[in-house]
Order: sequence, then structure tokens, then C-alpha cells
Amino acid sequence: MKSDDQQVGGNHYKDLTVTPWEVMEAVLTEEEFIGFLKGNIIKYSIRQGKKDGADNDGAKAQHYSDKLREIRGY
Repeated sequence: MKSDDQQVGGNHYKDLTVTPWEVMEAVLTEEEFIGFLKGNIIKYSIRQGKKDGADNDGAKAQHYSDKLREIRGY
């Protein structure tokens, strides 16, 4: 399954006609979008296990990593 076809932690983005991820990929340069993905990988990795409530941060970091690998053709 491609990373665009899934969402971790609910479906609040998948229920939208166009997701924020798709908008960013369309308006940012490839280099900027890669930076966005890397930033989110770092953010979710660092805060994993530290946020109150349901914690899917490890899975979210993996989701962004999957998208980064797809863009880079790995």
C-alpha cells in the first residue's frame, strides 16, 4: 500500500477532498517537500511516548519515512 493511501491516527485528513500532504507536495519544490517530510520524521520520533492520550507517533514517523522513500525511489 502506498503512503498516500493510508493515515495513522484517524481519518481526519483522508476524509478531505485534498489532504494537506497533497497540497504541500503540489506547491512545494521537491527539495522543500523532502525537508517537510524529514522535519516530521524528526518531530514524531522525538515526541514518541511523551504525548498524553493515544500515542501513534512512532507509526506517524514511519509513515513519513515511507513517503520519503517513495519520493526518492527506494
